[in-house]
Amino acid sequence: MNIAFTGGGTGGHIYPGLAVAERLKDKLAEQQYRIFWIGSNAGMDRSIVEGAGLEFFGIPAGRLRRYFTLKTIPDMFRVVAGFFAARRILKKQKADILFSKGGFVSVPPCAAAASLGIPVFTHESDFSPGLATKLNLRFVRKTGGRVFVTYADTIRFLPHSLHDRITVSGNPVRRAFRTADPSKGRAFLGLGSNERILLVLGGSQGAKEVNTLVSDGLKELCRHYTVVHQHGPDHQALPGTKGYIPLPYIKAEMPHVLAAAELILGRSGAGTVWESAALGKPMLLIPLSGSGTRGDQVENARFFEREGAAMVLTATEVRGSAENFSRTVNAIAEDVSRQEAMAEAARRIGSLDGAEIISDCILYGNN
Repeated sequence: MNIAFTGGGTGGHIYPGLAVAERLKDKLAEQQYRIFWIGSNAGMDRSIVEGAGLEFFGIPAGRLRRYFTLKTIPDMFRVVAGFFAARRILKKQKADILFSKGGFVSVPPCAAAASLGIPVFTHESDFSPGLATKLNLRFVRKTGGRVFVTYADTIRFLPHSLHDRITVSGNPVRRAFRTADPSKGRAFLGLGSNERILLVLGGSQGAKEVNTLVSDGLKELCRHYTVVHQHGPDHQALPGTKGYIPLPYIKAEMPHVLAAAELILGRSGAGTVWESAALGKPMLLIPLSGSGTRGDQVENARFFEREGAAMVLTATEVRGSAENFSRTVNAIAEDVSRQEAMAEAARRIGSLDGAEIISDCILYGNN
């Protein structure tokens, strides 16, 4: 069996796919198989995928937009070139199935697979479907594939004609998070077993708003916690502050550090919230909002808030108000029963094993 994967542009469109690939490798260990990835020939896609041990094929990728700019025309040429490049790859590599994790790079390979009669499976990580997923649905329908959604409520955004081809899977999480060891996280950080850890995730590139809040409210945050701050390479960390561990980017150790943390603070991208949920971690979320986003992080955050696994602070609630922010963190720190309830809610959500569900469906046709 030859299984092709596609998706990219951000880690959030790659890491869940790698989680599915991990499970497929386990299930196909006694069989002849091949798993490869089709992604953008520019950007981070190749390094992440090859770093996970998968064969990677690069194609031209043009960004998909709902509006016209001067970049629209050259991007359309890249999309067309990406279609023909992906078609050649799928045909030459004799792909039996294509699994898409979304992102603008996924549309040409999904279209190419449909043109060759290769079944297309696609997964949507966020609460409401993005443009790439909406475009890829026609290829799922045409090839008799399947749509996987992270949230049951997402089904209402999808065409009724596809409802019998939808599976609620949760967001796939890599095995490293489900088997993480908190003692390894503490050893990496140089912290003892009694240290209470607040893990701040500004994202791989940092989140300026989150980083500023932490800087402004650090003294209060350190009242209860050792603050471990992934701040991104462009943020100036505060030097010499007791109880503060700044790190530009946490790489392979992230699952263990996450497991060691008592409370997670960050944005609400699909990867962050589901990796935290898989480890049963309470969350304080500050979703990205405004004109630069379609609102998916707000929707993700509100779901976890409704389920009792997170508290949400909006940009207007925290903008210029480190006092309000740090007061909220300390209120959670001082309420043990509330933390335990949030952790239990997170564990309940995170028990939905997307990688297992999707890999079973790809191989065995389970619903």
